[in-house]
Amino acid sequence: MSGLKQELGLAQGIGLLATSLLGTGVFAVPALAALAAGDNSLWAWPVLIALVFPVAIVFAVMGRHFPSAGGVAHFVGMAFGPRLERVTGWLFLSVIPVGLPAALHIAAGFWQGMFGWQGAQLLLVELGTLALIWLVGTRGAGSSANLQSIIAGLIVALIVAIWWRGDIAFSTIAFPPLAQVPVSGLAAALAVMFWCFVGLEAFAHLASEFKNPERDFPRALIIGLLLAGFVYWACTVAVLRFNLWHDEGAAASLPVIVVALFGKQAQWIACIIGYLACFASLNIYIQSFARLVWSQAAYRPDHALAQLSKRQLPVNALNAVLICCVICTLGIYIFSINLDTLIIYANGIFILIYLLCMLAGCRLLRGRYKALAMIGSVLCLLLLVIPGWKSLYAVVMLAGLWLLLPKRRASTARPTQP
Repeated sequence: MSGLKQELGLAQGIGLLATSLLGTGVFAVPALAALAAGDNSLWAWPVLIALVFPVAIVFAVMGRHFPSAGGVAHFVGMAFGPRLERVTGWLFLSVIPVGLPAALHIAAGFWQGMFGWQGAQLLLVELGTLALIWLVGTRGAGSSANLQSIIAGLIVALIVAIWWRGDIAFSTIAFPPLAQVPVSGLAAALAVMFWCFVGLEAFAHLASEFKNPERDFPRALIIGLLLAGFVYWACTVAVLRFNLWHDEGAAASLPVIVVALFGKQAQWIACIIGYLACFASLNIYIQSFARLVWSQAAYRPDHALAQLSKRQLPVNALNAVLICCVICTLGIYIFSINLDTLIIYANGIFILIYLLCMLAGCRLLRGRYKALAMIGSVLCLLLLVIPGWKSLYAVVMLAGLWLLLPKRRASTARPTQP
């Protein structure tokens, strides 16, 4: 099911996914990983990419064979029926009140770093960011992709400049002997770093907007994943080299390095790139939410949310999502809700969505891809257990949606199995 305009190419897809994965994490996570594991974090990134790779391959294969604006919800519906499809869709949408306001707050923090703004000034930045996302979203996925490809280039250019000015070379990187890397330290770093690769589920909603989804979607996903992983590793090298995060905090480590290398006047460059990285991640999520809302409403063609604009864009669905974001942002500001807690709850939902996608892959795929889906399922189950009781929010949401949402008639179409 797709009436959306197919305008994305390979390079645009790579830019979309890479910026989605980098997002807010590129400034904070390398320092957090260094705090957790020291020099051993240099090995943690390759290990993490190897662990995430089966999950990424399953997403790529599912998006290649079953491209849909419904993303993971569509995959789950094909495997387990329309009721669980709708539950999965609403589970993904439940991230809006708990995850997006936190990401907006992190993005606004870079304006605080540049101008010292506080309170209502940062609220205006958050609302302005949502307005900018609306403007980009009404111009189509191609415009989002072009903008985010530029942002990805700026992030890479910043890291290259840090390596160049800091005289960092591959020959000077001191890898600790792999046999001496403690498993406990590696596990601690991996637990922090996994959140960098949350974003695959959002990217899946754009599969049907590729010009050639069977060829370009899986390539964009895998190349974007590897590019983001390399950028994170390169940031970790720089953080370890300059060892400045202890006094300044994780989120400030990269701007501090930029100031140390290029002077105080360069701080605004790091803050602007940091804000743009956050904006890119927020943009792809909100555009994905809009496509999910449209795909769910498309079962009722006369519904306002099922209508497309003249440019074949789900503008009504985008407006509905952004109105929800504005309401949640204002509510969190008025009631001073703790954002750290909200992020933890959102993470549990993401893991559960990944798990549902892997289980759908076990049902829909065959051969080696089914084996990868089974491996991904085990990994997601382990990740769901790690946060302990905090994962109960996601499980309770899933159970509540299953009980409260009405059933929907199943489609008569049967998927082909690769």
